Amino acid sequence: MENWPIFAIGFLAQLLFSARLISQWFLSEKSKKVETPVLFWKLSLLASILLFTYGYLREDFAIMLGQFLIYGIYWRNLHLMGEWHKRNILFKVLVIIFPFAITAYILFFGSLEWSDLFTAENISGWLIALGIVGQMVYTSRFFYQWYHSEKEQKSSLPMGFWELSLMGSILLFTYGIFRDDPVLVAAHFFGGIIYIRDMYLLKNSDKQVGEKIRR
Repeated sequence: MENWPIFAIGFLAQLLFSARLISQWFLSEKSKKVETPVLFWKLSLLASILLFTYGYLREDFAIMLGQFLIYGIYWRNLHLMGEWHKRNILFKVLVIIFPFAITAYILFFGSLEWSDLFTAENISGWLIALGIVGQMVYTSRFFYQWYHSEKEQKSSLPMGFWELSLMGSILLFTYGIFRDDPVLVAAHFFGGIIYIRDMYLLKNSDKQVGEKIRR
């Protein structure tokens, strides 16, 4: 399997994304309501760097687009939690420098042309469209979360976030199957289970709050 180093980068990225979901899941199960640990956003930033790199190496526009759009939102949530200034200098430098470094590399040293992302011989037009739509739906969850968090001035994961996560995950899982991408298939199968569980926890916690108000 000659592409194993590329898949290794993708699986490492998804391992970090899975770790963020597991940390969030465990904390939520413990408190019986949806919680958002600081680790969720730190792992998101690091995993995003790796997954963007994986998308570039796979010549997959859908993956690159998704990570490009939400990178800043991860960073903003750390700010909203008052955690950015507490991070060590190495973490800050990596997070800030990466977008500029990868852009410079693609512009001046990369061999991949934009046309390659849309004309790859092994990807049909409808499949590219499915990947982009799936990624846009999946990515929109963080824009919704960002809006909600800015409104409340605290980082949180509302119901809409989990609903968009599940819809986008189903689309990307389907895309991954047709794309023969084990990274996407594994990630969105596992992620879908956690999204459903968090929706259940959030619904129950809202129901309990409503009952307390009525008393």
